[in-house]
Amino acid sequence: MSIHNYYVSGNTAVGLVNYLQTNIEQLETIIYLKHPSETYKTNILKKLIDIYNSTDKLEALKSPLGRNYLDGIIIREKSVAIVTDRIALNETKGIELDLEQITGKHQPTAEKRELQDKVNHFTEKAYENFATGLKIHDDLEAIYINEMNFERADKLAETFIQGLLSSATTLNRDAQVYHRLFGTNTPNGVVNEVPHLIENLSNVYYIKGRAGTGKSTFMKKIAKACEERGYDVELYHCSFDPKSLDMVLVLELGFCIFDSTDPHEFFPARDGEKVVDLYVEAVTPGTDERFATKIDTVNRNYKSYMKKGIQDLVEAGKAFEELEQHYIITDRVIEKAVESIQDIIK
Repeated sequence: MSIHNYYVSGNTAVGLVNYLQTNIEQLETIIYLKHPSETYKTNILKKLIDIYNSTDKLEALKSPLGRNYLDGIIIREKSVAIVTDRIALNETKGIELDLEQITGKHQPTAEKRELQDKVNHFTEKAYENFATGLKIHDDLEAIYINEMNFERADKLAETFIQGLLSSATTLNRDAQVYHRLFGTNTPNGVVNEVPHLIENLSNVYYIKGRAGTGKSTFMKKIAKACEERGYDVELYHCSFDPKSLDMVLVLELGFCIFDSTDPHEFFPARDGEKVVDLYVEAVTPGTDERFATKIDTVNRNYKSYMKKGIQDLVEAGKAFEELEQHYIITDRVIEKAVESIQDIIK
C-alpha cells in the first residue's frame, strides 16, 4: 500500500513547531512511545511500517532530528496513531507505553546530561539564527510589497478558484483541515518531501514569485474555498516562517499548489503540471532589475544566518548521535514493544 510522508514538527524561525493535533484529533487510539532513546522508538515505528504497509495506507511522520528518525505513524483506516513522546501533546489523551518496562530503566549520568545540554544549546542557537534571518528577510519582502498590484493578485486568485472548482461537486459535510510541514531544517540540511507528495497527483501547480508577492495569501484563499465546499485540505506550513503556507494539497481533487521557490524550487515535468507566476502577473515590471543591488545584499545577508542555523543543527545532531550511543537496543526489545502495540490496536 502507499505511505504518505510528511512532518508534523519542525525547526523554524520561531523555534520548534508541533502540528500533531489536527492530524490525530479524529482518531480513536493514540499510543505514545515513552523512552529516552529516539533510535529505539524509530526502530519500533519502522518495524510497524514493515508489518502494516502491505495491508494498510500509512502516514509516516518524518522527524526534524534527521533522516534516520521518525516522529510517528498513523494508520487512519484503523483510527490509530503511534507517536513518540517527543511530540506528545498534553491536551490529547492517549495510551502511554513506558518502554523502559521492556528495556529496563536508564539512569541519567553526568555525561548524558552534558550531551543533552549541548543538544539544547546548539538547537536554541539555530533558532536564534533563523529568527535573525527572518527579520532580515522582511526587508526583502518590503521591496516587492511596495511594487505589488494586490487587486490584480486577488483577481488571479478568484479566477484560479473558479477554474479549479467550477466542475467540482460541493460536498455536504464538514471538511477536515490538517496542518503539516513538507520539510524542515535538520542536521542533514534543509529537506523536503515535495516530489513524494506530488508524484501521484494529476493537477499540480508550481507557484513562482518573490518574497512578499502574496504566494501564501494566494494559497490560503484556495484552501478556504476548498474547505468551504467540503473537501479535506492538507495545509503545509513554511518551515522558515510557519505563519506562511508553502503548500495546499487536496487529495480528493488530485490537486496541489505549492511554493516552488528556493530552497524547494521545482519545475513542471509532467502533463497536468503548470506554473503560476505572481511576480510576472502582479509585480511592477523591472522590479528585480531596479532593486538588484539591494535585493542581492539582503538575500546574501539573510541566507548567511540560515546557513549558520543549519551549522548549529549539525553540531546539535553530532551531540545527539553521541547521546544515542548510550542506549543498547536489541532486536528482542524492538519485537517486544511491537507485540505490545499490536495487542492494543488489534
